[in-house]
Formats: sequence, C-alpha cells, structure tokens
Amino acid sequence: ESAGDKKACFNEMMQKHIRKNFRYPEIAQEMGVQGRVAVMFTIQKDGSIGNIRLRGPDKNLEAEARRIIEKLPQMTPGRQRGRPVRVPFSIPITFKLQ
Repeated sequence: ESAGDKKACFNEMMQKHIRKNFRYPEIAQEMGVQGRVAVMFTIQKDGSIGNIRLRGPDKNLEAEARRIIEKLPQMTPGRQRGRPVRVPFSIPITFKLQ
C-alpha cells in the first residue's frame, strides 16, 4: 500500500469524521460568518492528536474546528523504518451557510 493510498484513505476518514461531528456554531450563523479554517495538527507517536493550530476567519469557527479535531479517535501512529514517528497533518474545514 503506497503512502498516497494511505493519505487518501486518511483524508476520506477525516472528511467522514468532520461531516459526522460538524455543527455550525449558532453565533457564526447569526452573524453570517463563513469561510475556511485551516487546521494543522500532529499525530503523536502514541497515536494521539497534539499541537493543534487553527487559522480561520472567525474564532467561533476556529473553536468548532478544534472541537471536531479533538474528538478524533486514537490514530495509528506513522512509522518510519519500523519506529513510530510524529506525523504533521493539515486539513481545511469549510464552513458554508446554506
């Protein structure tokens, strides 16, 4: 299984997780705030999520993006030459008003 396949599979799992847990913050909806939050985090050697950094148009959207990422299940840590390594990831979460 190539790294590309793994990454595609991971991204698909992430998108599913985001869709399942996504709640548009009410205050952001009322204020008509939308946009994309860039989420960066690290999968630690033990498979936990750490070092979450967010950049978005609004702190309410950032807070919701953080909540979603913090709900991620334990991951399988990345491996390099058989040893667990930390793997940085970034994923955008887009908030769009219907």
